[in-house]
Amino acid sequence: MNLAYTAARQAFAFRHRHEQGILRLTGRDRLAWLNGLVTNDVLSGGRPYAAWLTPQGRMITDMFVVGNDDDTLLEVPAPLTAALAQRLDGLIFTEDVRVEDVSPDVMPLEVCGPGAEFGLDAVKRSLSAGASIPVRLVDRPVKGVVLYLPRTQWAGALEAIAHAGAMALDDQTAEVLRVEAGIPRFLVDMNEETIPLEAGLNHAISHTKGCYVGQEIIVRIRDRAQGRVARHLVGVTFEGDAVPTADQPLLVDGRQVGRLTSTVRSIALGRPIGLAMLHRDAAAPDTIVTLSDGTRATVVALPFVPPPDVDRV
Repeated sequence: MNLAYTAARQAFAFRHRHEQGILRLTGRDRLAWLNGLVTNDVLSGGRPYAAWLTPQGRMITDMFVVGNDDDTLLEVPAPLTAALAQRLDGLIFTEDVRVEDVSPDVMPLEVCGPGAEFGLDAVKRSLSAGASIPVRLVDRPVKGVVLYLPRTQWAGALEAIAHAGAMALDDQTAEVLRVEAGIPRFLVDMNEETIPLEAGLNHAISHTKGCYVGQEIIVRIRDRAQGRVARHLVGVTFEGDAVPTADQPLLVDGRQVGRLTSTVRSIALGRPIGLAMLHRDAAAPDTIVTLSDGTRATVVALPFVPPPDVDRV
């Protein structure tokens, strides 16, 4: 039995999202400026998931936007943080906006599971008097929260949440949860050639906000192509008990139709599963694809495992 997996789905668990970096935006024009760049509406008061696109509609990055009274945090892939900060800074002209990479100083702590509210309360009690910590809600792979903690508060927060009964969620188990939920990860399942709609990121796109970079391509796909895209992110299940290596081609009748991007052994299903980006002609459920070594895989709809049906914290 994987105790960390059970805790995340039935109780509560915690982990440092070290694969993510944090950018901080300040200045009175930051939200209007950001809203003109990214796919989702950041002016509505929520804390949305969004993508930043090229004019050709390809992804530069994805991000979680966490707005506060005095600043706005962008949670982005850690390997891209420094380059994104520089690239964003180059797009500031007369606007009152400043961009700073604060990854060394701000630590994203994920608290997930049906009991995440107890972990959240425990962390809040551990904080210095008057401390205000940004928090965003999480829907998948299991419901919970992410807290953005100053490094100076980190050790106390971890001690408090462990004392409250939370279990540490290791990277391998977190990856199993992610793949079971069908959540793509930038730089793994999607990259700079990906159009968000190919990766199923409809929830990262507002169709009612004003203009943003790459919008013309998204609207053209939506209205002229009726949502039809060249590729789709899909799930695959494999014959046999071995977990195949990710990042290898998938074939139909000897012709490459896409790539296998993530693989794990599903704890819930007790078998190897994966995510793949496939040409639309091979992306229908029940399609049989093969690896170069002849291993057969079957395309399935996502998610493999739905999130637990619990109230949001």
